[in-house]
Amino acid sequence: MTGDGGELDQPARRNGHRPGPPRSSGGPPAGPPDPAVADRPGDVWDRRVAAGLAFLRRRLSGQYEVDEFGFDPELTDQVFHPVLRRLYRDWFRTEVFGVHHLPVDGAGLVVGNHSGTVAMDALVLAAVLHDRHPRQRYLRLLGADLVFRMPVVSELVRKTGGTVACNSDAERLLGRGELVGVFPEGFKGVGKLYADRYKLQRFGRGGFVSAALRTGTPIVPVAIVGAEETYPMLADLKPLARLLKLPYFPVTPTFPWLGPLGAVPLPSKWLIEFCPPIPTAHLVDSADDPLVVFNLADQVRETIQQTLHQLLEKRPDPFGP
Repeated sequence: MTGDGGELDQPARRNGHRPGPPRSSGGPPAGPPDPAVADRPGDVWDRRVAAGLAFLRRRLSGQYEVDEFGFDPELTDQVFHPVLRRLYRDWFRTEVFGVHHLPVDGAGLVVGNHSGTVAMDALVLAAVLHDRHPRQRYLRLLGADLVFRMPVVSELVRKTGGTVACNSDAERLLGRGELVGVFPEGFKGVGKLYADRYKLQRFGRGGFVSAALRTGTPIVPVAIVGAEETYPMLADLKPLARLLKLPYFPVTPTFPWLGPLGAVPLPSKWLIEFCPPIPTAHLVDSADDPLVVFNLADQVRETIQQTLHQLLEKRPDPFGP
C-alpha cells in the first residue's frame, strides 16, 4: 500500500518463470524470450477473491491479533479504512496539509476541533493520518463514555483502536509511543448549532494537556474544515434528547424528514491541516500545575481557531470542487 492508499500491479511472468534456453531441434531457431505479460483483469480478481477468502478464514478461526485495548489492525486495514478512504477522497474531496508536522516515530497527541452532529471527523482524521503518514501509523482515538455504553458501537470503536477518554488510558498509549487523537470539545463541539459553526467550544479542564505533560509528548493541533456542513444542525430537540438520554437530538435539512436517508452526509469540501507541534518535554514537572495546564490548553485552542479561519479563506464554497 502506498502513502495515498493506492496500489500498482506489477507485470508478472507467465507461470512465474522465464522461458528456458532454446532447444536444439530440427525446427527453426528459438526467438528472443517473450516480453513480460501484464496481469489480465481476471488474474486481479482471482487474487482479490483469494485474499478475501484467506481473510475470512483467519477471522473465523481466530487467527488474528488484538492488543490490550481491543485494537484489531487487520480488521481496520481490510474493512474500515477502505470505506473511509472512499468517503474522504471521493465524497468529501479532502485536501490535507502539514503531514510533516506529525512525529515519524514515538508518541504524539493529536488535538482537533470537533463538529458535524455525527463524529465523522474523528473517523476521517484517523484514516487520513494513516494513509498520508510516511509510515502509515494508526491514530488511537479517545472517545466519550457514552460511546462505550452503546453495545455495537463500543465494539467497533475498540476494534479500530479507540478507548475511553481518560488520563490513565491516554498515558498508557502515549507511554507505548502511540499517536493518540483527542477532541477536547466533546459533545459540546459535535452538538453545536450550524449558526455556531467553526467557533471552538470550551476545552474542558485540560486533561489532555496533563497526559501530554506527564509523558513529555508533543501536542500536534489539527484543524478540520468541512465536517460542519455534513449534517448541519438547525435545531436541538432537548426534551426528546432528555427522554432518550442523549446529549442532543438533532434536526438537520435531511433528518428526521428523510428517515434513514437523512444519515447520508452532505458532500461538503474538507480541508485538514496539521499544525506545528508544541513541545512539552521541558514541562514534565508542571503536569499538576493548573496555570501551566490552562495556558497550554489555551495555546492549543487558539492555534486551532486561527488555522480554521485560514482554511475557511482557502475554501470560500463549502460544496465546491
